[in-house]
Amino acid sequence: MAMGKRKRHQQPPLWIEAERLAKGPSHPFYRRLNEILTRHGFDEFVETACQRFYSERTGRPSLAPAVYFRLLLIGYFEGIDSERGIAWRVADSMALRDFLGYALTETTPDHSTVSRNRRLMDLSTHQEIFTWVLQVLAKEKLLKGETLGVDATTLEANAALRSIVRRDSGESYQEFLTRLAQSSGIETPTREDLARLDRKRRGKGSNADWEHPHDPDARITKMKDGRTHLAHKAEHAVDLETGAVVAVTVQPADRGDTASLEETLDEAMDVLADVLEEEEAAEQLGEELLCEIVADKGYHSNAVLKEQAALGIRTYISEPDRGRRNWRGKPAERHATYANRRRIRGARGQRLLRRRNEVLERGFAHCYRTGRMRRTHLRGRANISKRLLAHVAGFNLSLLLRRGLGFGTPRGLQGAAGRFSWLLILPLEVTALLQGALHSISAQLVRWHANHAPLAGWAPTV
Repeated sequence: MAMGKRKRHQQPPLWIEAERLAKGPSHPFYRRLNEILTRHGFDEFVETACQRFYSERTGRPSLAPAVYFRLLLIGYFEGIDSERGIAWRVADSMALRDFLGYALTETTPDHSTVSRNRRLMDLSTHQEIFTWVLQVLAKEKLLKGETLGVDATTLEANAALRSIVRRDSGESYQEFLTRLAQSSGIETPTREDLARLDRKRRGKGSNADWEHPHDPDARITKMKDGRTHLAHKAEHAVDLETGAVVAVTVQPADRGDTASLEETLDEAMDVLADVLEEEEAAEQLGEELLCEIVADKGYHSNAVLKEQAALGIRTYISEPDRGRRNWRGKPAERHATYANRRRIRGARGQRLLRRRNEVLERGFAHCYRTGRMRRTHLRGRANISKRLLAHVAGFNLSLLLRRGLGFGTPRGLQGAAGRFSWLLILPLEVTALLQGALHSISAQLVRWHANHAPLAGWAPTV
């Protein structure tokens, strides 16, 4: 194969037809996504929901609300964590320009315009868009809402641990350690003295004493990989039958699972109630909504089991080994705990717990690992919730795209081209191997005929 050379100083054509422009493999994916959004009236719904945030005469040049939410969906499908990265990617891609409705001669929105629209639109509007996507899934028979799995993960905050300050006095960590060293008799403490003093001190990372001045909602916690960092807690309630995320909440990272469960379940109930308002979507939902909860042992407590039993919700929560229990004066807690234990030991309970491990972890992997939302670039729980709702809405739409296209992201569709070409090449290679084998067998028969003098009148045909 001859080596080609890059063409330099080539005169570009003055006019070029739009049909002749090169299109990448992501074009069919975003075209299919636009077809789904258009078929269900996405633009009209978003424009109606966001009408109160726009003025007809005053203000900076506006960004259409449908374009704004499509930009946030691109963050999930392309695996981009920041609004600046989304704006840069859109400006560089013809497929994304076509998805947003921008011509090649038009300037795409920059990151400041995206962030301005995020601050302008409230959290409830983002929640409406998230609910609208769930209504679409219900119409397409991808949402049941009967059995929900609940789990949580930590998101690294956009705040440095070395910048925390005291809640009572406002002094920095370095100033606090210096004051402690001076009160202990060290007049001019060195860096080694401060490190030695801090190493022996107990409760040095208490959230009751420290906060970040620019992100008070962030909490000091231990991450999944063992590092201590300022973080937020994201909790999902997932439909175990279809894998759709029914509710997502952002809560303090130091809040325990048993304390955060109530807020997530309340949010799931509200969302399912809103989905029921759509008549066509309500016809596809299950007969009983939120009748079962499946969770790991971090959510197991007497109060949780008693409260869910009082609401008529069956629990399948893994039980930690706590030894012999004392149930004196706690008949309701004992009944709820024994009923939960009996359910998780049954065949259906074991199947639901395995299903929870599969579906919940897969959703976290798509949203936070390949979706690149493990580290947030926003501050404040409301801002993070807005971005996270749109991000998870993209994950829910990918379930619909995966059923139609076989792939939930454009990157998966790009990799499919190579796999499909291999399927086309494989029969040709098999045919060549068979021809070679037949030729070798025929040559061996000819040699055998020459050496062993077969019967007259017969000879193998090559």
